[in-house]
Amino acid sequence: MSERLVSRTTERRTIDLGDVNPAGSRHSGRRSTVALTDDAVVTGTANGVVLAHDRTSLGERWRVERTERTEDENGDGARNTDGETTIVSMEPFAGGVAIGERSPAGEIRVHDTATGEIRWCYRTVEDIGTPQNGTRFFLPFVVSLASEADRLYAAARRYERSGSNGSDDGNESGSTRSFESSIYAFESDGAVAWTYETDASPIALDTREGRVAVAFNRCPGDHQQGLVVLDAETGEEVASWDPSTRTAAAGDRRIGDVSLLENGLVCTSHDDCRAYRLDREYKPTWGVDLATERTIGEETLYAYPNHCHASGDGAVFLTGNTYPTEGRETESRHPDEHTAFGYTLDGDRRWSERVGGFVTGLGTDSGRLAAPRAQNFRTRDPTTHGLDVFAIEGGRRDEFSAEGILTAAALANETVVVIEEPVIYHDEGTRRGRYRLHVGSI
Repeated sequence: MSERLVSRTTERRTIDLGDVNPAGSRHSGRRSTVALTDDAVVTGTANGVVLAHDRTSLGERWRVERTERTEDENGDGARNTDGETTIVSMEPFAGGVAIGERSPAGEIRVHDTATGEIRWCYRTVEDIGTPQNGTRFFLPFVVSLASEADRLYAAARRYERSGSNGSDDGNESGSTRSFESSIYAFESDGAVAWTYETDASPIALDTREGRVAVAFNRCPGDHQQGLVVLDAETGEEVASWDPSTRTAAAGDRRIGDVSLLENGLVCTSHDDCRAYRLDREYKPTWGVDLATERTIGEETLYAYPNHCHASGDGAVFLTGNTYPTEGRETESRHPDEHTAFGYTLDGDRRWSERVGGFVTGLGTDSGRLAAPRAQNFRTRDPTTHGLDVFAIEGGRRDEFSAEGILTAAALANETVVVIEEPVIYHDEGTRRGRYRLHVGSI
């Protein structure tokens, strides 16, 4: 185990983000995001607002309220989309900042970081289709953004569920999942360089040195490869790999996250709850158990490894919630749930650290990563809310606790920013935390 360092809580400043409906005991997906540019902190909110603050003074620089363009009898109109539109992904790009929505339009936009002006906008709904209904999980979802040189890469998906009669029955039991998805490459002016369309569910993408790696966490349709590597210039598929030890009929879980290396990549598998390194030919060189099936009492339990981050220094993998192989409820916990694991690129474990709460997404900066901790929905312990900063080689380097759940983070140089959201546990009724941004030094 690595040495735990003292929290630098006195170096934190906060920015109020207004009001938002509190989260509950269970996870309901991403609804906020944050990014650091050279001179600004840019935040995307659960109300569809994008706002920027000066990185030094933290004074507000601009804010952009979200409206959805609609057609009326005069061919024009607008309506506010508060409650429908959330900002879920963000990436500094071409002197601005790109944002991705979960919304009726599923927009990808680039804002000028100095003024907030929208440089260009793309509606993914035109490609992946209109939502089956207005429920949040059915809305078009820009799940991941990444950039290199003068290109922005994006992954968007739309989810449907049908019963045996072909209509939405609102019940997962006996229903069929399906996805419409598209991977995009955009030029700096918003022109689409290429698209890659599929019926699988993308969960993450990464780009490096002319490659774009895409992780698919569910493959219920014709697409049966959990990982694809695309040529960044043309969008052509150059490699694919799948961890599946089961037939498609037995389970459609595949990849949880992917991180490209100079030669090959690392990824996490939702199929067998392991981590893998693939070589330059995208063949596995090693695989390690993270939270694989474990018998505890009369139950067999596992936990999905949801995140990874790699550099020339090694790789870190993070696991999530405990699940039983039979049903959904359990009173027991997998011993390796909510844990960060550090590995060399040869597959040797260096360290492991308990995280304690669910990590929705990472903030990364070369050899470091920031892991915001939200609720453990099975134990509902508010002392797990907080942030961990890990070094790939050495483990935990900083941490702090928060009253609310922490859900999104960004890390650059000596600055870390993280979003806190309020939460009310169903069996307690107490509102904990506020909707605010923490800005700290590390």
